Amino acid sequence: MTVLVTGATGTLGREVVRLLVARGVAVRGLSRRVRGDGADEVEWVAGDLVTGDGVAAAVAGVETVIDCATSQGKKDLDAVRHLVAAAERAGVRHLVYVSIVGVDRVPIPYYRTKYACERVVRESRLGWTVLRATQFHDLLLRFFGASAKLPVFPVLTGVRCQPVDVREAAAHVVELVGEGPSGYAPEVGGPQARTYRDLAEAYLRATGRRRLLLPLSLPGSAVRELRAGGLLTPERAVGRGTFEETLAERFGHR
Repeated sequence: MTVLVTGATGTLGREVVRLLVARGVAVRGLSRRVRGDGADEVEWVAGDLVTGDGVAAAVAGVETVIDCATSQGKKDLDAVRHLVAAAERAGVRHLVYVSIVGVDRVPIPYYRTKYACERVVRESRLGWTVLRATQFHDLLLRFFGASAKLPVFPVLTGVRCQPVDVREAAAHVVELVGEGPSGYAPEVGGPQARTYRDLAEAYLRATGRRRLLLPLSLPGSAVRELRAGGLLTPERAVGRGTFEETLAERFGHR
């Protein structure tokens, strides 16, 4: 069986590719440019999901597609439509689409787009599985890294997150490949629901930075849903790796 991984060079895609290769699965990785890094165990193909260029060739002869790609914008919808259309024509048997916990609850533009992408997958002629995961530790690291460059460090009041280690999310994605089309798979969440402030303070301690925390209490339905737990999946706290463990790996113990 050959598995195509889109977004194969991204945060999640890299881990999915690594785990598949370790299992001896034939992996084809889709990226905008052909890789030349000596990773001979992966067949790299060039293509652009947003424009559709090269997608038909990428799915040719593939039984399963794992879609880890995202542009974090409205272009995601075009990308999924191109992928689904090409996969249908190629006779792909199983499409695994990775989404986000809360896309059906939190009305922010990116989540609305991801929910629309899920609909495209659901309404396709493909066998499909959708896996929703909570935010990866890496996403919080990017947010906090940007905030730490400001004169004050903004923190959303009353908002809780349930971050998960991307390696654990990738392991759940890979397990779905062998199970076949499953519809909506059980969600994947991190081990703890933590306030945004608590996580920010952990980041500052780990990086040895001192910043004045600026509480932000923003209006709007999106923030109300965030405060109501829209990002959480407490019944699926299946992750084990904590945010502090990731911080220690990246920055050492301070």
